[in-house]
Amino acid sequence: MILAVVSGKGGVGKSTVSFELGAEMGAVVVDADLGMANLPYAPGPDLHDVLAGRADPVEAVRDGDPVTLLPCGRTLAGARAADVRRLAETLRVVEATYGDVVVDCPAGMRADAGVPLAVADACLVVASPKQYALADAVRTRELARELDCGLVAVAVNRVIDDPPLDAFADVLGAPATAIPADPRLGASLERFDPVVASAPNRLASARIRDLASAVRVCRS
Repeated sequence: MILAVVSGKGGVGKSTVSFELGAEMGAVVVDADLGMANLPYAPGPDLHDVLAGRADPVEAVRDGDPVTLLPCGRTLAGARAADVRRLAETLRVVEATYGDVVVDCPAGMRADAGVPLAVADACLVVASPKQYALADAVRTRELARELDCGLVAVAVNRVIDDPPLDAFADVLGAPATAIPADPRLGASLERFDPVVASAPNRLASARIRDLASAVRVCRS
């Protein structure tokens, strides 16, 4: 299964949710934000190289514990050389080799956000708990709908007070899960230490597991 993780705006923790879901599901996490990659990086071939025809998709995957990644390059030259038309086939090859794939998509309505949505089996929207964030989430949901990508769940991230979960669920037509603001979760990318693995009893881990369960139900 290919799951696209999307958001109407940047800075809502989409990459962290992708990383944690990859750890929980045992999936390959693909950093598909060609111009603003945010997932951990290590030397070697990356998604820029794959999309430029310089590397095989499987060659660029970093088998890791607890998360397996296909990272994206950080250079402007690499982003310019990348042919986004190769992304769909790249994701299919990774899926055929490894199984489940979680795609950390570009934020907003950029053109390259549509490619992973077009090939994904389902998507998950990450949103801020602020009331105004609902409009951004709706625009993202409409893009997914146009590309025939079903919405499996909404992650309302970095919650401090009671968020308007019912509003998100009713308007977007999918269950909404509140992920608490947790400093350990916020540092998981930098430490390469997903909370679902290192602190499974925290509330944030339980909420990530809820999201993963919704994805598995969609897969079955």
